[in-house]
Amino acid sequence: MSSPLLTLPGAVEATGHDAGVAAHYGNPLVEQRRLAAGEAIVDLSHRSVLTITGPDRLSWLHSISSQSLTGMGAGDSSETLLLAPTGRLEHAVRLLEDGETLWLLVERAEATSLLEWLASMRFMLRVELADRTEDYATIGALSSEPPVNPAVSNATPLVWHDPWSSVAPGGHQYATAGEHPGEGWSWSETLVARGDLRQIAERAASGHLPAAGLLAHEALRIAAWRPRFATEVDERTIPHELDWLRTAVHLEKGCYRGQETVAKVHNLGHPPRRLVMLHLDGSDAVLPPAGSPVWFDADGERREAGLVTSSAIHYELGPIALAVVKRGTDVALTLNVDADGVVVTAAQEVVVPPSAGAEAHVPRLPRLGAVTRPTR
Repeated sequence: MSSPLLTLPGAVEATGHDAGVAAHYGNPLVEQRRLAAGEAIVDLSHRSVLTITGPDRLSWLHSISSQSLTGMGAGDSSETLLLAPTGRLEHAVRLLEDGETLWLLVERAEATSLLEWLASMRFMLRVELADRTEDYATIGALSSEPPVNPAVSNATPLVWHDPWSSVAPGGHQYATAGEHPGEGWSWSETLVARGDLRQIAERAASGHLPAAGLLAHEALRIAAWRPRFATEVDERTIPHELDWLRTAVHLEKGCYRGQETVAKVHNLGHPPRRLVMLHLDGSDAVLPPAGSPVWFDADGERREAGLVTSSAIHYELGPIALAVVKRGTDVALTLNVDADGVVVTAAQEVVVPPSAGAEAHVPRLPRLGAVTRPTR
């Protein structure tokens, strides 16, 4: 479905998983500044809205996903991950509770498979699932107060507040930066009746409600080290690699699918890959698309390190990207990125350090048959 905000002057539609809304409205950097200042909105009406109702909704989703949800009350926001038995990430879900209904905000590509899987897991529990995408749309903003009038359900304004600004209870942060860039991330997503989008577009056209495209949002998200399911996740991703234990995983809750892998990697092992932010050389004015190879030179030999997952031009930092690289990649290395036939050099900013994991500090047991010295 195409958004009414695409009729705004200068609107250029996004492609791929973001088709249906604007990538920008003619000046991405100006839009980004307005968004960062809390003045602009972002049209996210291409994303899906699902609901779970019934008295067992919170305890049920709690039992099958990574976050602790049983304590959610009306107006509370959270996020959770659905994992494969191997711990690999299958869905990332933003959650908003209104006291009667649990609202699930997800990427459009996730909606059908997520609903089908949830339906298969209901058993005899008192829960009902629904796709409400035709009724509700999402508007994003970097503002603690909703910039548009939110839809209301059970006397609760439907506004999801991103928990990324701090480590959630039961979570864990691998990033060791003195000041995490996510601390200033005041992102919110407001649900509105889909029929209200035309009125919102009219307000934007009149200049009373500045609109920013997805390019602006992506640049600020990347700078905040905020992972997104549609971009940073592939078929091998586990939450540790993206530092997603920060807000979407509760390490002290009971068993759920994939929990064994989450605990084992966190307590005893290391994630095989790690997220980095790349500061790209902008000399050639080339921005590497998602999937661009990241590599380094070792004595004249090319060594593959990983792949770019998302990239953007930031209004202060210049060209930046998120990439997932092999854990052992030296953090001091200058990396290279293949960008449509042009080699772009990149400096790493560590998000997940190579030392991530092994938090239990369990001493290794001696090998069977090994001689041990007696203690005095």
